[in-house]
Amino acid sequence: MALSFASLSNFSKMQSRVWNSGSITPKVTVRCCETSKEPPPKSKLQVGSPIIIVEAPKVIKTAASMPCLRANAGLVKPGDVGRIVSRKPKDLWAVRLSVGTYLLDGKYFKALELED
Repeated sequence: MALSFASLSNFSKMQSRVWNSGSITPKVTVRCCETSKEPPPKSKLQVGSPIIIVEAPKVIKTAASMPCLRANAGLVKPGDVGRIVSRKPKDLWAVRLSVGTYLLDGKYFKALELED
């Protein structure tokens, strides 16, 4: 890709005239408004929230400093109850269950509704 010096200098002269003349002033208007069409937010999961497993994952990954990926041989079952330990990127959560702490995708559990 070659540019001649003449075309480059012409471009810079033209550009300097536009900026110096002040004739072009870009304007951007941003409006924030609420729409009722937005779906309600998923129940707010946060660290310490109780959860219940709704679907058993095929493979589970430990949440240790050196994670281990293994087939779920009945360790994590639907109906198991645990607590969220931490949040990871892309809807991945560290969940403490009775059999250990595992990294689980958000589709495998839901927030547990506790009655007072």
